[in-house]
Amino acid sequence: MDLETRHLRQLLTQAHQLPEVLLLKQTTTSTNDDVREIALSGVKTVLVCSETQTQGRGQHQREWVSPAGNIYLSTLLETRTPLDGRLALEIALNILQMPSLKGLTGLQIKWPNDLYSAQGKWGGILVEPISPHQAIVGIGINLFPVAEQNITQQATSVMQLGLQFPNRIQIISEMYLAIQQAGQWFDHGCYNLAARFNHYAAFMDQAVHFEQVHDSISGIFKGISDDGALNLVTPQGLVSVYQGRLRLAES
Repeated sequence: MDLETRHLRQLLTQAHQLPEVLLLKQTTTSTNDDVREIALSGVKTVLVCSETQTQGRGQHQREWVSPAGNIYLSTLLETRTPLDGRLALEIALNILQMPSLKGLTGLQIKWPNDLYSAQGKWGGILVEPISPHQAIVGIGINLFPVAEQNITQQATSVMQLGLQFPNRIQIISEMYLAIQQAGQWFDHGCYNLAARFNHYAAFMDQAVHFEQVHDSISGIFKGISDDGALNLVTPQGLVSVYQGRLRLAES
């Protein structure tokens, strides 16, 4: 067992959250796919983390650029409550509360699953349900600056946001614990979700476009409701939507 794996096992054991399977990899195709394969054997708790992915993916099967050195983590989460879109919001909120990020200011969440800031995206969340009460949760976090030629949108990293010496293993441990904590919030009804999310919501009160499969809506972003719906004020009135992609309107 290498030193990093030993250290991570110690941290999770101290938190009473050591999974049955814990794998740290240098490279893999997709950590979500790794967890899916392990889950087929009947394992209930698993954590897979890689330094890079060759076939990483994000929401709607979009490519997730995975340069070496950052954190690409996946785990299995079981809930008593049937899965819905609020789970990703709870995961994002709990990630922002990680001790390693406490000194950073301006952290935001871009609905529904981007870890964001005024400088751009620094992480993302992918929840892939495999049953009504079980999902694979994948999270990617940029520890270090990402080369501009590798990305199609504005991006940043926790180092650029002020975390001078990211402790990779400590952050992996905190991410895993944050996901477990998010599952508890979800199972307890996502208490006060709208107020908690809207405190960190990117693009609040700004003109935005909301892109859906067959059309798009323009309006002023007014945060979310407790059921996770995104609210837009449009010329036709208040519109609430549950699926799609949010972006700032071009000035």
